[in-house]
Amino acid sequence: MSTLAVILIATAAGSVLSLLLAAALAFSARPSWIPVLVSYAIGALLGASLLEVLPEAVEMGGDIETVGRALLGGILMFFLLEKLVLWRHCHDEVCEAHGSHSHDHGHDHGRSGGMIMVGDTFHNFVDGIIIAGAFIADFRLGVVTTMAIIAHEIPQEIGDFLILLHSGYTRTRALLLNFLSGVATLVGALIGYYALSMLQGWTPVLLGLAGASMLYVAMSDLIPGLHKRAEIGATLQQLALIGLGIGSVALIGYFLDHGH
Repeated sequence: MSTLAVILIATAAGSVLSLLLAAALAFSARPSWIPVLVSYAIGALLGASLLEVLPEAVEMGGDIETVGRALLGGILMFFLLEKLVLWRHCHDEVCEAHGSHSHDHGHDHGRSGGMIMVGDTFHNFVDGIIIAGAFIADFRLGVVTTMAIIAHEIPQEIGDFLILLHSGYTRTRALLLNFLSGVATLVGALIGYYALSMLQGWTPVLLGLAGASMLYVAMSDLIPGLHKRAEIGATLQQLALIGLGIGSVALIGYFLDHGH
């Protein structure tokens, strides 16, 4: 099977799987599961970035400084992109902290939902490029990266789904919008494959950016939410689930290493 076919299957399967699981959980009204999924996703993202993606980038490029620059540039880039989404959102209404969409004051006429979908579509597009770059670098890295992205997408999709419902969308329309947003992953994967096939030397830089994306999402967007529950029991549960996420990445890497 060609690398392109593997990339397209992985991206399509990842998008469909995360959307179906998110819809199933959201439709069954179990938002209480989101913190559990978020803790696991943090572990998967940290594990994939620090145990797989960044070491592979150094191995491929042979230059830790180049990868370090890509990582630093990526973190700053994702910070600015998130700011742009927030600025656009704050222009229309009183600005609150990222993600604090009130569920107490009725519908917000689609504004939160609209901004969520713009941000999510772009993020899915970047995820597609990252998956393509990972598979071009190494099949094993592609599998681990796809798994980490799916782990992150499920709680994100549930959150988006609930925000769309709060914004006044019907369940069917919210599901359709999430599906259309997921198509951006395939578009990103195709562009990533053809661009990187022509620019092989850029793969270590892209992997550095991919590592930055995973670290930024885990540490800036997801970890702060865990601090809302400071009690010891919740903290131990979060640590255990983060460890499970990291362990899953390490285990998949181990099996792929010994299966070839």
